[in-house]
Amino acid sequence: MRISCRRLPSGPKINIRLSVVTTPIQPGPWVIATGFAPSGRARLAGIAAIIGAFPFGIRVTSSQTTVMTPIIIVTIKVVTKAFSTLSPGGSCGSSSGSDMTFLSAADEDEQGDWLEIILGEDPPERLDKALAAAVPEEASLSRSRLMKMIAEGDVLRGGVPVTDPKTKMRGGEVFALRLAPAILLDTSPEDIPITVVWEDGDLIVINKPAGMVVHPAPGTPSGTLVNALLHHCGDTLSGIGGARRPGIVHRIDKDTTGLLVVAKSDRAHHGLAAQFEAHTVNRHYLALVNGVPSAYDPRLRGMKGVTFEAGGILRIATHLARHKTDRQRQAVVWDQGRHAITRAHVVENYQNSASLVECWLETGRTHQIRVHLAYGGHGLIGDQTYGGKRRLPEKLFGAVSALANEFPRQALHAASLGFLHPVTGAQMDFTAELPPDMAGLVATLSSAVGPASKP
Repeated sequence: MRISCRRLPSGPKINIRLSVVTTPIQPGPWVIATGFAPSGRARLAGIAAIIGAFPFGIRVTSSQTTVMTPIIIVTIKVVTKAFSTLSPGGSCGSSSGSDMTFLSAADEDEQGDWLEIILGEDPPERLDKALAAAVPEEASLSRSRLMKMIAEGDVLRGGVPVTDPKTKMRGGEVFALRLAPAILLDTSPEDIPITVVWEDGDLIVINKPAGMVVHPAPGTPSGTLVNALLHHCGDTLSGIGGARRPGIVHRIDKDTTGLLVVAKSDRAHHGLAAQFEAHTVNRHYLALVNGVPSAYDPRLRGMKGVTFEAGGILRIATHLARHKTDRQRQAVVWDQGRHAITRAHVVENYQNSASLVECWLETGRTHQIRVHLAYGGHGLIGDQTYGGKRRLPEKLFGAVSALANEFPRQALHAASLGFLHPVTGAQMDFTAELPPDMAGLVATLSSAVGPASKP
């Protein structure tokens, strides 16, 4: 059994090793033990964590000490060793103007990483909201996980844990977040067919089918892309993303098809994450939407956050955050959340009732394209969450209208992906044709109205 008491990166590390000495009267292999470093902290483990034993701990010294419980003899040995110098693993700016730096311990015995966050100007007032807005998505820290980290003392300011999520914030404050290390997966490899577009020793590019979840979650513990990759790649996937997200640096929705890049090495993971954070990755999507986004639409031109650029390119810039009442949805907001920018232009116009639209992302937020186009009044065909009540008229499309109105998923496809290879520096560009269901719908719409008109 081992309990680790960790201090700030500049202080010593203390390891407490406990070994059980069997005695004739020992009834069972359970231990109640705890330890407190002079200026550090320790977590209770085993039975002690459950019953709250020794709430004030036992003072730990630098010499070997033997502590006898009523039943078990426990030997505690304190190993004093300077925490290895931390080196930055790279820094990048977040969407809120905050700075982020990954710090990794050079000491091979140290577990976990540190993430440094510098708040930008005028951050949200509360600690939990400020961190949620400042931490980049590539760090894979959800709001609930941040709340847990705050409660457990893993968020430090000036070396002191800040455990109240309501703590008032000021711009420029620096926080160190203690990140749990990637742990052994309890996710099983599964022999699920995947379409590999490219693969080398550092990364793999997948053409994801509709209906496949990217990584395991409570509602989908199996059948995910991660399960398939564990079978295909074995233990070569990067673990930086955490136990249930090996190698995942970005994702697309379950019912969205198309291209996805996954890191197979830690150096590729860091390099790809930096490119996504810097918005230098080219991601273009094809979507079938209700109506036709047009620069001549006064309603659309009058909407907050909506502008048109040269060539009739639609630009939507808002903030996105979780919906106030439905936590499974995202919503357009203005005074909180994450900055999000989507651009789009019409590829084909089907009688001004539907259109094939190319979209590309400056940022990559959850459900971004779906939320932004719905906000503009042009929800995706088949989108049961954001599509709204708009439907194709039967008098123009006949039986084809039912086919479109009953399309079983959001008609969205990640058609192209471009980035610099994080190891070789070579430009990598990939394209994926429309999947059969979307291609069939496009062909049917075109035949129903004659040659599709170009904008």
